[in-house]
Amino acid sequence: MTGFNLSQILHYQDLFLSGVLMTALLSCIVMFFGSIIGILGAVGVRWGPRPVQYALRAYVEVIRNTPGLIQLFIVFFVLPSFELRLPPFHAAAIAFSIYFGAYAIEIIRAGLDSIPRSQIEAGQCLGITRWEVFRHVICMPALRNIYPAFTSQIVLLVLGTSIASQISAEELFYMGSFVESRTYRSFEVYTFVCAIYLVMVLILKTVFAAGGRILFRWPAHD
Repeated sequence: MTGFNLSQILHYQDLFLSGVLMTALLSCIVMFFGSIIGILGAVGVRWGPRPVQYALRAYVEVIRNTPGLIQLFIVFFVLPSFELRLPPFHAAAIAFSIYFGAYAIEIIRAGLDSIPRSQIEAGQCLGITRWEVFRHVICMPALRNIYPAFTSQIVLLVLGTSIASQISAEELFYMGSFVESRTYRSFEVYTFVCAIYLVMVLILKTVFAAGGRILFRWPAHD
């Protein structure tokens, strides 16, 4: 059992591939629903009625200041007490969407707040519609401002999906733990899993960097 040997680990390549695909699927679902929560929540905080603003701010504070693992356990272990029993993957998707949504609200809200009021008024003076003002004067500049923070949060989300293994969701880290329990090659297994996460993150960063160059080709103003 001495020395670094991946031969036994590679016999389980199908399990690792399944874990990667499950991690990617979970991350995409959470990004989609979390982004919807973030957009609607940011609009509610910025322009909603006062009770809605208070409720959204409370949601953001509670979620951002409590451990994500506890939130995951609440969804998976507590909801069955209310006759709502969810499979591990579904519970993880819901818990992570709620978690990611809270951070997305703050990021998007900060982007909306970064647009000067004078810039919005200048757009209105041009006689264009409110939708065009929102799209061209508010939305795109705000998106450019939040793009680095939002994409960084997505990277953290992908890495954070590993805690779904605590409720037996069959993502990458869970598969790694399963392989380790069969081979007893802890160092090799977790080194291999770490390398997979690293490759996934580097690919994401490359895609986001290329996307940023394509979406935001106009020069930034100082």
